[in-house]
Amino acid sequence: MSAEQRAACGELNLSTYSAPTMDLVLNFADYYFFTPYVYPSSWPEDEPLRQILGLLVVTNLGAAILYLGLGALSYYFIFDHSLMKHPQFLENQVRREIKYALTSLPVISIPTVALFFAEVRGYSKLYDNVDDSPLGWPGLIFSMFSFLFFTDMCIYWIHRFLHHKLFYKHLHKPHHIWKIPTPFASHAFHPVDGFLQGLPYHIYPFLFPLHKLLYLGLYVFVNIWTISIHDGDYRVPKVLEKFINGAAHHTDHHLFFDYNYGQYFTLWDRIGRSYRHPSAMMGMGPHDCIKKLQAEGKLDSNGTTGHVNGGASRVKKE
Repeated sequence: MSAEQRAACGELNLSTYSAPTMDLVLNFADYYFFTPYVYPSSWPEDEPLRQILGLLVVTNLGAAILYLGLGALSYYFIFDHSLMKHPQFLENQVRREIKYALTSLPVISIPTVALFFAEVRGYSKLYDNVDDSPLGWPGLIFSMFSFLFFTDMCIYWIHRFLHHKLFYKHLHKPHHIWKIPTPFASHAFHPVDGFLQGLPYHIYPFLFPLHKLLYLGLYVFVNIWTISIHDGDYRVPKVLEKFINGAAHHTDHHLFFDYNYGQYFTLWDRIGRSYRHPSAMMGMGPHDCIKKLQAEGKLDSNGTTGHVNGGASRVKKE
């Protein structure tokens, strides 16, 4: 019996039930917030304008919570604050990273909501139950890995495209201002840059079947990973050093520009001949630079560098 038939028989109240194509987060927000407290009861939950407005609120609020919440946890409990002594760490950098990100995220949300709206209206291959998967549980598990490899491949080429001289200055350079990034640099992108690099995550469910809860979990994971490769924790299990693109790999990308474009793995950097073994793992990383400058008396405990003309300064801008 369909949802509509059950509603006609009095078994289900459609005003508090979302159709199977509705985004789970929007459904939750409708049920617990929008329907009882914001919108009039006469405005159907599946009305397009209402869905777009709801998605704008949910997307912006969710992005800010994930960014600030996960970023703060990483900054206070994982990020090595000694890196702030590095001569290329900018003045007021953390505040500037946060300001830039919070300015960009609302702009990025506009085209992102268009894609979410298409998902909500049922144009994607998202499904609710494992039984709906073409291959059942094996298909669900496979989709998790295929999502990671597909998005890693796409982001590699998009990222490399953004480094082309025609686009870099206008789109990607703002993210490279942060030579020694903190977790708050993770989302500090130009809006077009941020949307393009996030696009593969949204394209995947239009091309391949994906469980809605898995998609939601992967979306959170993607944000965690994006923060983690900017967190200054360069430790990677020895056996994975050559395969996983961690913070040490990505910091070298910020420092040396033409290397380590990948998101999760080093596979496409190896194929594209842009792989660089992390300098931090060869005794030539940011920490080693700080120690060397301090030993030479060129860097004090506050991270202020002395110069040949007797002046002292911290980098203010690129």
